[in-house]
Amino acid sequence: MGKRSRVKARSAEVPAGEVGPRQPCPCGSGRRYKACHGSLSGAPAPFRARPFQGLPGECDIVALREFVPAATGTITLQGPGPGAGRGVLVASLLPGAAPALVRADGTIWLGLQVQHSYGDPSRDLAAVLEKALGSEPQTMIGLTEDPGEGPRLQDLVVDAPFEVTVHDGFDYWVADLEDTDGSMAAALEQANGAVSPTYRLAGVDAGYWTSIGNREYLRWVLPFEERTLLDALARLHEVGEDRLVGGARLIGMFRAHGLLVPVWDVPVGTGGAALDEPAAAFAGRLTEVLADDSPLTTEQRAARAGLANRQLTVR
Repeated sequence: MGKRSRVKARSAEVPAGEVGPRQPCPCGSGRRYKACHGSLSGAPAPFRARPFQGLPGECDIVALREFVPAATGTITLQGPGPGAGRGVLVASLLPGAAPALVRADGTIWLGLQVQHSYGDPSRDLAAVLEKALGSEPQTMIGLTEDPGEGPRLQDLVVDAPFEVTVHDGFDYWVADLEDTDGSMAAALEQANGAVSPTYRLAGVDAGYWTSIGNREYLRWVLPFEERTLLDALARLHEVGEDRLVGGARLIGMFRAHGLLVPVWDVPVGTGGAALDEPAAAFAGRLTEVLADDSPLTTEQRAARAGLANRQLTVR
């Protein structure tokens, strides 16, 4: 089937009642019918390549959603409405990968690492948050179907700095609870065993050092347009100004929610704090070359191609 006919097939209407709710949707989306053209909202939400653009702390939110194991930050809801001025704890991960929890004291915790995806994570988060605002304390909030049209997280929060706290583990889940039978301690021990040491760099946004096995890495979510950022990184890479510290190497990058995340391999024993000043200095050099729109040299084009082809997954 040609490309044009495939596009036409995906946009065609799907007759109701001819497809089981758990069967693949005939539109070609790859999703179940009940979560696509068979959902209560009709067609699925449009895919957004950069869903968190415009949110305070966009890059840190991407980091917490994709690779930071245990971290929290706070957002404040804007008015009018019952949630106006209310603070919400945003967590990288909640127990059971829950989308949200309403705690015993009525506070709302919002989870970023979840098991659902309906095309626009920002809309999903807003839908979960709206459900939480109308729920009783000690409630776990889920999202089992496409929420349809509605506000996105950008529409609900105050434009204020998103301050991140990185935790050694998930003890903050139960810090205010009494573990009478020791069951929480056992569950925490298992959860904490999967947490890699993580440090958020001071002086730059969304740069996270981690130690995985016998290796150390820096993963840094950057907010720039991909083509411009790749050109700038190539200019620095070609002259060796991207090394941060002795022995460190820019080994590639990955994409997450419309942003590039360069990855450095860091010598074992470096630690996170030792990267604070070098990363800040690198950010200054990067800002300078981002403004350079001259054509890349042959050597810089080769460096760019090498970086673009090194797509990494660091777990």
